[in-house]
Amino acid sequence: MHHPGPPRFVSVGDRVELAPRNPDPEATYVWRIERAPAGSDATVDDRPVQWFRPDAPGEYVLTLDAPDGVHRQTIRCFDVDVAADAGGEGDTHGSGGVLDVAAKGDAGTSGYGHDMTGPDDHGGGRPRIHLDGRVAGDSVVVEADARTNPDGGGSAASLDVTFVFDDRDDLRAVDASADGRQLRIPLNQLPERARVHAVAVSETGYSVPDAIELVRDDAAPGGVVVRRPYDPPAWATDAVYYEVYLRTFAPEAEHGGTFQAIADRLDHLADLGVDVLWLTPVLAADHAPHGYNITDFFSLAADLGDREEYRRLVERAHDHGMRVLFDLVLNHSARAHPYFEDAYQNPESDYRDWYEWQPSGEPGTYFDWEHIANFDFETLDVRRHLLDAVDTWAPLVDGFRCDMAWAVPDGFWREVHDRVKARDAEFLLLDETIPYIPDFQAGLFDVHFDSTTYAALRSVGTGWAPASALLDAIEERAEIGFPDHARFLLYAENHDETRYRVECGRPAALAAAGALCTLPGAPLVYAGQEFGQLGRRDALVWDVTDDALTDHYRRLLSLRQTMPALAADAALERIDYTVREGDPERVVAFGRVNDGRDTDPEYDANTDAGGSTVDGASETGDPAEAMAAVVVCNFAADPAIVDLGVSAGAHDAATGDSVATTGGVRVDSVAILPASPSAFDGGA
Repeated sequence: MHHPGPPRFVSVGDRVELAPRNPDPEATYVWRIERAPAGSDATVDDRPVQWFRPDAPGEYVLTLDAPDGVHRQTIRCFDVDVAADAGGEGDTHGSGGVLDVAAKGDAGTSGYGHDMTGPDDHGGGRPRIHLDGRVAGDSVVVEADARTNPDGGGSAASLDVTFVFDDRDDLRAVDASADGRQLRIPLNQLPERARVHAVAVSETGYSVPDAIELVRDDAAPGGVVVRRPYDPPAWATDAVYYEVYLRTFAPEAEHGGTFQAIADRLDHLADLGVDVLWLTPVLAADHAPHGYNITDFFSLAADLGDREEYRRLVERAHDHGMRVLFDLVLNHSARAHPYFEDAYQNPESDYRDWYEWQPSGEPGTYFDWEHIANFDFETLDVRRHLLDAVDTWAPLVDGFRCDMAWAVPDGFWREVHDRVKARDAEFLLLDETIPYIPDFQAGLFDVHFDSTTYAALRSVGTGWAPASALLDAIEERAEIGFPDHARFLLYAENHDETRYRVECGRPAALAAAGALCTLPGAPLVYAGQEFGQLGRRDALVWDVTDDALTDHYRRLLSLRQTMPALAADAALERIDYTVREGDPERVVAFGRVNDGRDTDPEYDANTDAGGSTVDGASETGDPAEAMAAVVVCNFAADPAIVDLGVSAGAHDAATGDSVATTGGVRVDSVAILPASPSAFDGGA
């Protein structure tokens, strides 16, 4: 099917990529504007892939004439500003229609006007939205939880909500009704599959879109399965990730034996507590040992092993309970790729339009990287080639780590997302985007590299910033527009960065390990990080290791996976703590609470879902039962004594040792103390 995909949401002046999906490079595709708001002068041209720029607020409906029929694409455009690096290149729905719902309870109407109140009522920054659905009587009810930006204040009641039906489904706006934050679809109007998209809108911006999918199933309660397609696979949310830099991980490997040598070291990773194995690129590449300069998107690098050995490595990882991520490089090829070699300085080449070209005649690239050339995604042959590569490797692995995700058009990632999820709903898409981009949450990627917390960890470790900057970094996620259901990968180092221990010292490295395993997100360990490797890409020295550091990681990673208070969706709570002894700038303390308060604003933090008290949940002292915890990280070389200001246990959950002392708790690097959720009822 060549339909261009889900609805798009943009601001006036943003660009929207228009492209047929699953393209046939030999076919003809024609775009037309079927409907546009009054006063719009926006146009399209005769290219199959192009950038459309809405110039007036309202609803645009474009049609794509394709070999398999005519497809509609609706673009919902708002007259509000969203930061350019926050995405904004969205999608809406054409034939389905738009329901704009004023949150004050007005009945929903078809159209694109908003009942906006003054800016003081809305607050600043992008709002956030979360959709859920249920069968109620003879209808399906979709509910929108719209929230203002936490940095801007204002009332959530002042936000408007725009619901949008997906053009690919046989559902129209007239088939539904809206009242306040609820959209109601009669069951007799519901097709076999329906996707509902929505944004929250304020005077200052619109939210990252969210979506819900409704699928008819006679075996399901009410005959409908409700899915949240933008949520990550359950296995990925609280997993421990481990990066293997292929050509140095197993220095004992002989030529062509790297895959087997990695498989032989999986026992170490299993003992460490690893759930997900990220392998740097395995494809044929040029001379650079990192492997990111691809010369053949369909062949493995000969020095690593053949396809059967790669398949056996994945199977062995599965036998150890680990998933495997394929490092997907789509933005560019190596200049040594035969297609580029044919195209370079050859205007007559069949591959000339595969690449971006500078006026100088050199290929487009980034950061003066001299060995790569950027693909031109306006060329259907490029899209077809890369989609075929996705189809080749996705069935062999459990997910893609997507390199330079920011350098590939959003629309192409949406197609990759829908393509791999249609084959395996549990397939993971992890984006490397620096800085991270909130709109990449909306049907592009499942989990996001948290480069902001990484930078804070480095600044704290070197003493350039106070340790409390870590909490600011976590809170920035929501402040720049990520919804509460977004998930993140926490890291302190990787193959592109100096080892944390080298830059910040061993005491800070111990505390950083504690932060990775206790802050909201999933921890990543770069090969060698767990035993004190000093070289960034040097061969790992397996026979000279810091065993105490390894034990430290093993304990923390185990606790991270078993303690409910440290789960990815547990709330982060600031507490009023005082450093009695030690350097206050090098210490941070915070709470983690897993009682539903972050996902349900009506939740009573003193009761569980059944109405019983949760105050005693941690009184057994068993971390596996602790629904709350206080965490203290000390980045200094000397111990700190910290008065926590809240009630918590006296024994570190990771070591079992008592940390109680006169004036508070004594913390060498990190302490994790079980607590009761009620200890934080008066907190921020």
